[in-house]
Amino acid sequence: MDYAQILAGQEGGLPVFARIVQALENFEEFPFLLEPVYRDASELEDDDLDRLRFGLVRLQVYADIHRYEDMEAAQRMKYVASTLERVLFGRLLLEGEEAVGGKQCC
Repeated sequence: MDYAQILAGQEGGLPVFARIVQALENFEEFPFLLEPVYRDASELEDDDLDRLRFGLVRLQVYADIHRYEDMEAAQRMKYVASTLERVLFGRLLLEGEEAVGGKQCC
């Protein structure tokens, strides 16, 4: 599985993706990679931060689509991506308004 390609999508990769791939390939190291990923992300410009966030969302969606092919890998992808998104951005983009404010649209 090419985690870097999933994170990058159809655009070029970001240097921070290498640490995220490292966390996915060596899951036991993930707790020790949180701070380095946070530091790397803090140096990104707004456009690259958006690319990072959508890379994490893409990873979560990919994990959901392929969850029955390799459940353990899918759980790892989802955990790493959602944990990083919460640490870096405060909430999950896919949670929507219901989980954030309890309000429903329309």
